Amino acid sequence: MAEDNTARRPRADAQRNRERLLEAARDAFAAARATGQQQVTLDQVARQAGVGIGTLYRHFPSREALVEALYREEVEQLCARVESLLAAHRPDVALRKWMDCFADYVEAKQEMGDALRALIDAGVVTAAKSRERLAGALRHLLDSGAADGTLRADLRPEDLVTAIVGVVSATAIAGGREQLGRLFDLVLDGARKRVGEGATAD
Repeated sequence: MAEDNTARRPRADAQRNRERLLEAARDAFAAARATGQQQVTLDQVARQAGVGIGTLYRHFPSREALVEALYREEVEQLCARVESLLAAHRPDVALRKWMDCFADYVEAKQEMGDALRALIDAGVVTAAKSRERLAGALRHLLDSGAADGTLRADLRPEDLVTAIVGVVSATAIAGGREQLGRLFDLVLDGARKRVGEGATAD
């Protein structure tokens, strides 16, 4: 008997709408930060996604729910970057490029502004859980670097995440992205294996 796909279609459409809404929200928050707009509205996100406000509310009943979903997706995408970077680069080079991805992620969080801070204050989103998730993603990268001799074998992913977060936080006050890049280079230099390394960045 041929399989009936009718029941699956609404779920597929709903998933596409959800993805469009999250993409529209990401673009709207970025545009708001660039133009100085104080708040991104749900109506604005729905229009940009090309759906009705009712469709948005079915997926995200509040602005906070939308921001939470977007935040969690950003974390997952950042974690997924580890695998794609490892597929294209040597582990130490992949680590340095991931640091830049992390800096981009932090900028995206700033675009969410007060809405994200409200979620943090309410305990819905916690820095500790996010760092734990990021450290888990980095573990494979560090293991790969230890195996091929480009990274120290004694590196702990949670320590590395803390160092990267500290550098980003310090340069957010003064120094900017140029200084951030130099400090990331220092972090990488400390992470590289010293004895018999002989490897150069590609």
